[in-house]
Amino acid sequence: MTDFSYELPDLPYDFSALEPVISREIMELHYSKHHKGYVTNLNAALEKYHKAEDNEDLPAMISLQQAIRFNGGGHINHSIFWTNLAPKSKGGGGRPSGELAKKIDQDFGSFEKFMEQFNAATVAIQGSGWGWLGFCPISKSLMIETCSNQDPLSTKGLIPLLGVDVWEHAYYLQYKNVRGDYVKNIWNIVNWSNITERFANAKK
Repeated sequence: MTDFSYELPDLPYDFSALEPVISREIMELHYSKHHKGYVTNLNAALEKYHKAEDNEDLPAMISLQQAIRFNGGGHINHSIFWTNLAPKSKGGGGRPSGELAKKIDQDFGSFEKFMEQFNAATVAIQGSGWGWLGFCPISKSLMIETCSNQDPLSTKGLIPLLGVDVWEHAYYLQYKNVRGDYVKNIWNIVNWSNITERFANAKK
């Protein structure tokens, strides 16, 4: 393995574990085809980039930036997404507790207001993208942000805590064009334990 190779992470549950919120068919395609494709294409782009770097071929290096950003972002985002979710039998759903719950109340007014704002922003994304809850290391506050395509949240200067994929491949086979139902239902499988851990690390 070379030093610029990335691998598809193990899925922390079975393809059918998130049903009925996300179907087995969607999970299998999403993970095995889409995420795997981002990893494969990222490694190919990085290999070309390093060859161009060795040859001091600056135009080639610049031309590869878009492929690295798109596929690298896809890999980063999906690696977070899988861990942000959990079957109900393993703690998915509910609501946060402890310091994270207090911070959400402080920054958004209440957990219900946070969900309303998050849903509204995420459903309204034009085309493909992601809805995020992020932590701002400068203001020390929680923020709702959206990113187009596969841009990672780091491009907005935020540390990702919770991401929801609203590319059509994430929901269309099951929810058709009703993105709002998908976003509403996904709260039933949100892994608040994972998000709480990410929040604790972000504050360090």
